[in-house]
Amino acid sequence: MKSVLVRLEEYLPRASGAEKGALKLLLESPETAVNCSIQQLANKSFTSASTVIRLCRKMGFDGYKEFHKALLCEVAVRKDTRGEETREIEREDGLENIVQKVTYRNIQSLENTCKLMDLNTLSNCVNLINSADSLLLFGMGASLLVARDVYLKFTRVNKTCYFCDDWHMQLLHAKNSTPKDVALAISYSGVTEEVVRCAKEAKSNKTPVIAITRFEASILAKLADYNLYVATTEVFSRIGAMSSRISQFNVVDILYSAYVNQNYDECVPRIVKTRFAREGEDITWRI
Repeated sequence: MKSVLVRLEEYLPRASGAEKGALKLLLESPETAVNCSIQQLANKSFTSASTVIRLCRKMGFDGYKEFHKALLCEVAVRKDTRGEETREIEREDGLENIVQKVTYRNIQSLENTCKLMDLNTLSNCVNLINSADSLLLFGMGASLLVARDVYLKFTRVNKTCYFCDDWHMQLLHAKNSTPKDVALAISYSGVTEEVVRCAKEAKSNKTPVIAITRFEASILAKLADYNLYVATTEVFSRIGAMSSRISQFNVVDILYSAYVNQNYDECVPRIVKTRFAREGEDITWRI
């Protein structure tokens, strides 16, 4: 599930000078680039074939052949979502424009996050959580709300979790972590000082670290053993975590659902048992 264009967009800010020519052509005119051989792409973007190959590998592909095949498929099905609806909120916007822009940006964030999801990484994360003695949760600000949601979900299926609103308690959990635990560090920016500190403490104890963060070579992303990426659809001067928060919740839902699926016979009865049913309601059929 490797999206070419999304990954190229995410990588652009940290690309080298030689790579930017190829990136510009690929992002601005993917329909043209998809009809090019590796040498033609290099010539059109004033770079070299070796640079193009390195770029393909940085994006997670084995080489240009796999990259080109994925780009060809994506161009065929990609919808143009860069219309008026996806622009930032402006002073003159009415309520109708605000509704459309916020909704379309959230949809775009979810779609791009889906394209960034690597199934092998997801499988490894589920296996880690499944085998761990406990799940340690780290997050601040809006990401703290996401961490709380993880805590509620996994507690419902009787997975031991450690979560606290207070950062000092989170740090204590990190300091007391063991290789038999797994840490889930949540930070859209990947540079939140408190979350990074907890992740570092956990790593020092040889505790595996899973990060939910944006697709960027951030401190947290480099530190984590596995990264579950959310798309970069917000700038740091944003008026509040909106589409990024929704994408983080979506990643959590995917992770939790995959865990329940792997432990279906044990988890589903617990989900039924822990549901707060209304008086007289029969919920056994929901299994």
